[in-house]
Amino acid sequence: MSEPVYVVDPDDPRAPPQHVWDAMSEEARRRVLASLPSEIPRTLPPEGDAHSRPKWRAREALDDWFRRRGRSVYLGSELPVYYPGERMFAPDLIAVLDVSGHERLSWVVSDEKRGLDFALEILVSGDRKKDLEENVERLARLGVPEYFVHEPLRRRITGFRLPQGARTYAPILPQGGRWTSTVLDLQLGLDEGRLRFFAGAAPLPHARELIDRLSSMVDEAVERAEEEAQRAQDEAQRAQDEAQRARDEAQRARDEAQRADRATTRAERLAAKLRELGVDPDAIE
Repeated sequence: MSEPVYVVDPDDPRAPPQHVWDAMSEEARRRVLASLPSEIPRTLPPEGDAHSRPKWRAREALDDWFRRRGRSVYLGSELPVYYPGERMFAPDLIAVLDVSGHERLSWVVSDEKRGLDFALEILVSGDRKKDLEENVERLARLGVPEYFVHEPLRRRITGFRLPQGARTYAPILPQGGRWTSTVLDLQLGLDEGRLRFFAGAAPLPHARELIDRLSSMVDEAVERAEEEAQRAQDEAQRAQDEAQRARDEAQRARDEAQRADRATTRAERLAAKLRELGVDPDAIE
């Protein structure tokens, strides 16, 4: 039986259906992977800072969170995702837990042997029907456990979770203004209108905040070091002053002793003169 030949359509790039992938040799699979586009054709204009900033802040915060906990995770932004036989899509943020975080050109489910665990879209002025209807149906059908949509201008978060054994999403209801992600073991919420991840009551810092915090710590450490150096310098100066005062006191003591010695010598000479004159110096009051 000959090996199946699979050609990627550049106008509608898709990974092979799973049964075709399973029948292919490793060499043929590598050829297919190399032919799958790793760039997203832009059909809509960029959406500016309101779209890019929440996406990158979320990715930075999650990357730092999982890295500090020693848990491996792959985080991607606008990375082409290929499920078997499915049209390619590229969420603003994806997460797959407990896999290598090395750089990828795309996420091909058949090759990775894993689908997505978490997907997030940032909706500014894009296609609301795509993000809030079509994606909800499609990602549930593909078995993505959690899907969130953040609308920065509307200050809104919408979350969906796939119940065990289901093929349609159930909405995630907020508790105290937070939407729980059981996949990430974190909560999503708005902080002054901006998307944030929370661990308990504490927000996860993003890179800019970490840099500012480290800079502040460095500034404080430098300031403390300068204060310590100034205190040490002041102490040294006080020690020098004390030593100089001690030397001055010692010199005054020597001068007093010398004056006392000279007075004693003069008294002894005067007493001797008086005795020469026949006067008892002890009888003189």
